[in-house]
Amino acid sequence: MIRVVAPFLVFSLLGGLAVAETPAVDFQRDIRPILSDNCFQCHGPDPLHREADLRLDTAEGAHAAAIVPGEPDESELVARIVSGDADLAMPPHESGKSLSAEQIELLKRWIAAGGKYEAHWAFTPPTRPPVPQVKQAAAVCNPIDAFVFRGLEAEGLAPSAEADRSIWLRRLSLDLIGLPPSIAEVDAFVADKEPGAEQRQIERLLSSPHFGERWGRDWLDAARYADSDGYEKDLPRQNWFYRDWVVAALNRDLPYDQFVVQQIAGDLLPHPNQDQLVATGFLRNSMINEEGGADPEEFRMAAMFDRIDAVGKAVMGLTLQCAQCHTHKYDPLTQREYYGMFAFLNSTHDAIIPTFTPAEAEQIAAIQREIAEIETELKQSDPAWPKRMEDWEQAVAEKTVAWEVLTPGDLPFEGQKFRVLPDQSILSESFAPHSSAPQFTMRTTETQMITALRLELLTHPQLPCHGPGRSLRGTAALTEFDIFAAPANNPGKRTKVKLVAATADVNPAEAPQPDYLINIKTAGGDKRVTGGIEFAIDGDSKTAWTTDNGPGRRNQPRKAVFVFEKPVGYEGGTILTVHPSMRHGGWNSNDKHNCIFGRSRYSITTHGDPKADPLPQQVREILAIPAADRSEAEQQAVFSYFRTTVPEWAEQNARIEALWTSHPEGASQLVLEERDKPRTTSLLNRGDFLSPVEEVKPGVPAFLHDMPAEAGQSRLAFAKWLVDRDAPTTARSIVNRIWQAYFGIGLVETSDDLGSQSTPPSHPELLDWLAVELMENDWSLKHIHRLIVSSYVYRQSSQVTPEKLQRDPYNRLLARGPRFRVPAEIVRDIGLTASGLLSDEIGGPPVYPPAPDFLFQPPASYGPKTWNEDEGGDRYRRALYTFRFRSVPYPMLETFDAEPGNVSCVRRNRSNTPLQALSMLNEPISLEFATALAARTLQDGGDSDEDRLTFAMRCCIARMPKGEEIALLKQMLDKQRARIAAGELKPDEILPGDKSETENAAELAAWTLVARVALSLDETITKE
Repeated sequence: MIRVVAPFLVFSLLGGLAVAETPAVDFQRDIRPILSDNCFQCHGPDPLHREADLRLDTAEGAHAAAIVPGEPDESELVARIVSGDADLAMPPHESGKSLSAEQIELLKRWIAAGGKYEAHWAFTPPTRPPVPQVKQAAAVCNPIDAFVFRGLEAEGLAPSAEADRSIWLRRLSLDLIGLPPSIAEVDAFVADKEPGAEQRQIERLLSSPHFGERWGRDWLDAARYADSDGYEKDLPRQNWFYRDWVVAALNRDLPYDQFVVQQIAGDLLPHPNQDQLVATGFLRNSMINEEGGADPEEFRMAAMFDRIDAVGKAVMGLTLQCAQCHTHKYDPLTQREYYGMFAFLNSTHDAIIPTFTPAEAEQIAAIQREIAEIETELKQSDPAWPKRMEDWEQAVAEKTVAWEVLTPGDLPFEGQKFRVLPDQSILSESFAPHSSAPQFTMRTTETQMITALRLELLTHPQLPCHGPGRSLRGTAALTEFDIFAAPANNPGKRTKVKLVAATADVNPAEAPQPDYLINIKTAGGDKRVTGGIEFAIDGDSKTAWTTDNGPGRRNQPRKAVFVFEKPVGYEGGTILTVHPSMRHGGWNSNDKHNCIFGRSRYSITTHGDPKADPLPQQVREILAIPAADRSEAEQQAVFSYFRTTVPEWAEQNARIEALWTSHPEGASQLVLEERDKPRTTSLLNRGDFLSPVEEVKPGVPAFLHDMPAEAGQSRLAFAKWLVDRDAPTTARSIVNRIWQAYFGIGLVETSDDLGSQSTPPSHPELLDWLAVELMENDWSLKHIHRLIVSSYVYRQSSQVTPEKLQRDPYNRLLARGPRFRVPAEIVRDIGLTASGLLSDEIGGPPVYPPAPDFLFQPPASYGPKTWNEDEGGDRYRRALYTFRFRSVPYPMLETFDAEPGNVSCVRRNRSNTPLQALSMLNEPISLEFATALAARTLQDGGDSDEDRLTFAMRCCIARMPKGEEIALLKQMLDKQRARIAAGELKPDEILPGDKSETENAAELAAWTLVARVALSLDETITKE
């Protein structure tokens, strides 16, 4: 009692003067939160919702009508907040808000002191504050400790003792790589008494390839990453190259400013590589609506709003989305300024590009080298090749056919949206059904002599891999092609045009590759074949012409010409209706065999012998350039086609064709691609895309830092503005979220909102010091991580005294170490690691661990979804790689508060529910963990039960268990053995089928029950 009472008596006797001294009112800490919570909604920045034309968010507005500086009794603000008249009292009763006596007193004291306003702390660029001098100087490891210790000393508190070394190492390992340390790693560290032991562990983990996996998951939440589109159908998407880019960027410590710039505008950097293009997937992670009736522009705009929201939360730490419909109610962000930022992002194509792993890229480079070597040999073998190519150019130039491009009339619906582009081509947008047979009607003035119709399938940036089709590969397939003709003055009198021949620029081999033997889901389970153009007019619904010429060459414009049996035309003009039937697809636009046209254009000719131009469009365009004006690359492109026309080079051409067959398929990635012509951005009334008010040019909010005039109005300029040294919130936002991950709560608790509604920083000077430290150290995130985990604050024990718990229940003062449940993914990864099942492969396509079948079938899911449960190593990959359907989240991860990726999230909820305990005990994968841990314990844990129990516990919690803990577990183990021996429990009721028949099944089953308990302990899934 003396240790508790004496300090209290001393404080009571000596603290009278301190109590008498009332601390000065601080506007940022004391006043702004009161005004923001209670007043700004009606008297803030938004003029449309401002009452009585009174502003209380600015000194000018408040001093003009509500506050008399130095005179609280003369101030209308005070009169209203203390009024007993219901009609005059503020805040009004119906608002549900009221001020406490303490808040009223603070306002009075503030006004009496002059009612001085200050700019919101987060809207001024951070400057480096001086590191304070503290009494606990001997314990200070770096400036972080000094800032925290000063706060503790002000509250009469002291930091806790250092954590046990094994606990600290487990904390560090979970924080830096998201995996618990092995027993060997713990023992080696505990035995390492040399100076710098802790720093060696920090550097080992910072350099681990698993660092990017742990911290990449946090960024992927902010980037709303998922493996499916969301909305109704929630179709799968290939997007994992972006996920792997994030992991790799964090592993190599890509400076954070570059990390942001590449994600906002990597495609606009000089000569962008694949990684920089993939990085723009950050903005493409929005949900995509594949409903048949969806308006493409409506949901493009929905994606745009989502992108601005993601930039606001992930990069700026601000709630920008509030200004989508009206000027922000709390922050000085106008609706016009919102659409100014919107305009920077609004002139892009939502592109999908092919992507290749490093190994695949090297394979492609090797193919290209071999082709170049063969072509060099050909040139050397025939010195006259330039003259021969010149003669060939002249010959093919003379064989061109004149075509009249037709203008489409009324467009059909066909479950998808069509849009006519300026060149009269028809672009298919929105939902892509697995089969389609649209009819396009076009009018021509030609009368009697139409001899053929040309179909062009063209590329476009918005099509997968640029098209020309809408499959995942960008390919299309034409099952049948019909044409109808009618007099312009009698459209109802249409007749079918008989087609007698067809030619195409490219005809894949008639003997189809196995890849094209597509099983269509029909009653008969029939097989359909794709190949040459003749399949499009053979009357057989099981054959089709495909645009696919194989990987590496498939995403190019394609041409086909259909010849009429006899010339067609009517006096006064002709109406032609083309009817492409496309019925060779899979089930949706994500299927690689989807056959739908992406972009098509139709032309007619009166030529007597029309044929499809065999030259690729690129070559035809180069031939229009005088040879002397062509670049080396253009000249080489012409040669690469020319050589295929030379009969004596047939052997070399065959060698090159064989090389193309080894070209890897690759994957695809959603990215941004800048439009040639910018879109017009308008301020939208209430955020309605159908209600534009006025045009808005690209611009940035006035309350933040300026954009240099010479920067221009590009998306790249906007990206660089976001990470400018004078950006007030960017560095603060990211260091605050890093701090949040380590200590459970950010220095600013509202990590998604540093604006006027934010909670005050617990350590404002530390926040600014960290922000400046980040920027002045080349924006190195690993530098910030290193500082935090090297601090004494981080080393503290998490054990808490009753006094500290009462005075600081959420550890905002940091007088103890962190202790809270790890994120959902790490919960699973701890089980994988402890059981010895973890596959530590980095990157690659998502995987499919065990999940209930019913989740992926109606009514639990809209339509059936594919979930091919993995076996082998992929079954035990880290949770980061688990396939994420937005509409059907993986159950275990959802139970532990993982985000589905629908919107940007920088602060997860952390709950504690009975369902979590049930998941730990009964999930099928949890049972596999327990069985594997039991088997591992029996094999490697020693000879005695006590040794084995110690081993199992250390696999889960790292530290040495206490004697009473081992005794309790031994009691449980003996009880389960007895129950199994008595037949109350049977091994096959506990173990997976392949384990229940083993020789030691009974013993394994008993240990499995103990392992379930060890894996389900609160300490197992808690960082402390």
